[in-house]
Amino acid sequence: MAYIGVQPTDTYLSIASQQITGNGGATYTLDYSVSDEESVAVFVNNVRQNVSTYTVSGTSLTLGGTISASDSCWVLFLGRTVGTKTPAVGSVTNDMLAGSIANAKLANSSITLNGSAVSLGGSATITQGITMADQWRVNTDFTGDNAPISSNWEQVDTGGQGTLGTAMSQSSGVFTFPETGIYLVTFQLTYFASNSSSRTDFSIQVTTNNSTYTDVALGQVNGTSGQNAYSSSFINTLIDVTDTSNVKVRFKNNNQDNSNTIQGNTNYNATGATFIRMGDT
Repeated sequence: MAYIGVQPTDTYLSIASQQITGNGGATYTLDYSVSDEESVAVFVNNVRQNVSTYTVSGTSLTLGGTISASDSCWVLFLGRTVGTKTPAVGSVTNDMLAGSIANAKLANSSITLNGSAVSLGGSATITQGITMADQWRVNTDFTGDNAPISSNWEQVDTGGQGTLGTAMSQSSGVFTFPETGIYLVTFQLTYFASNSSSRTDFSIQVTTNNSTYTDVALGQVNGTSGQNAYSSSFINTLIDVTDTSNVKVRFKNNNQDNSNTIQGNTNYNATGATFIRMGDT
């Protein structure tokens, strides 16, 4: 049912007051401007002063005598009240807040980055994830052994294909990484064999001194008995690139029968490589 009677107040009020510290004089500045002596009650050493013993003019109060720092003097502003009730939970909005709030006042004053707690207002480094992905392909067929496959490389550019970040660079089949990090390198080879005894070996090679290369991933494709055969195979490896000047990669093939043909095309990926930076070294 509806409330009957005077609605309870939502605010507790108190009369505004001011404590005055004596300095040996009689005139002091009030916190609020008042119109006359009746608007304030003045107490000196806990004795209320008669309004005839002091004068006020705006914010200036002149007592009937001097007071020192050891005297107790306070003023009640009889026409001014101050709300003292604590705001209801959930009633304070962003627009009502002034200035900044100390992190210590927040229930959760930190966030976790890379497994470590970081205080709000602080700073931290976020470990990079995948920042680059790049693909290259051989754009024409070739035969014979190639260590490395040194020519006819192109970055993929057919409609619908794309790359991410800074691309790999390539010179005579040697690929240089754009920055340090852990990279996933995949090599795809497609070949045509004209007889069943033929075989092609292929590999990913890495150098860590920009000179000596080592096989780090190996694959094979074989012919099919009694018929010409097309085959495709993939190999991959993770490469820790700690120095872009020294850590490089290349690709090679070894045809057991020189009649075998490695397939290349400028319009789609048949033989080529994919490079994805997985994270920091």
